[in-house]
Amino acid sequence: MPASRPQKPWPMKWVLLAIIVVIVPYTYLTLHYRKPGPAFRPYEDTKNRAVTIRLLSTGYQRIALDATRPADPLRSAASAPSAPAAGGLPSALTGALIDPPILPVSIDSVIAPASASASQPYAIQFTCTLADNKALLAGGHLYRRDGEIIVVPSFEALGGGLQARTRDSVVLLTVPAGALKPGSYAVTLAGSRTSRQWSLQVH
Repeated sequence: MPASRPQKPWPMKWVLLAIIVVIVPYTYLTLHYRKPGPAFRPYEDTKNRAVTIRLLSTGYQRIALDATRPADPLRSAASAPSAPAAGGLPSALTGALIDPPILPVSIDSVIAPASASASQPYAIQFTCTLADNKALLAGGHLYRRDGEIIVVPSFEALGGGLQARTRDSVVLLTVPAGALKPGSYAVTLAGSRTSRQWSLQVH
């Protein structure tokens, strides 16, 4: 019985051609039909949708705020008078949030106008005291329900042995233009033990 002849490998040009035939259409279809924006993150996106539904069921609208540590702090000349208020968040808001935010212990002072235009950003600068030196500014959200506004700054824990230089912090939160409808609001800037409140007129 004659021995079978070994099969010859495909010429390299056919291998390259097969790769091109597959890769080029795949790349085109991916780039053409891919949705803009960040990639889908199953856990985070599902959690955010759940929180949004729970907030809506309690009547709250959530607005993300720009949060920075200002190099040139605002001056207090045109600020609305603010008063101390009880710390913590309203029970309805606490129940709607899956992950409770890390709040500063106390809101010590606030610089924010008493009136604002609905078509312009609204800036809130405040000083606060943190529980320890192991927290970093992470962002902030505004929760609006009827004539009530709850401003919630959030911090995140520093990993490893990293520490901030001080427990005191100056923060600037900015409400985006168009986020607030004209009307009168009672604004509360939340701390875990001591918050601050003031009145705001949006026109």
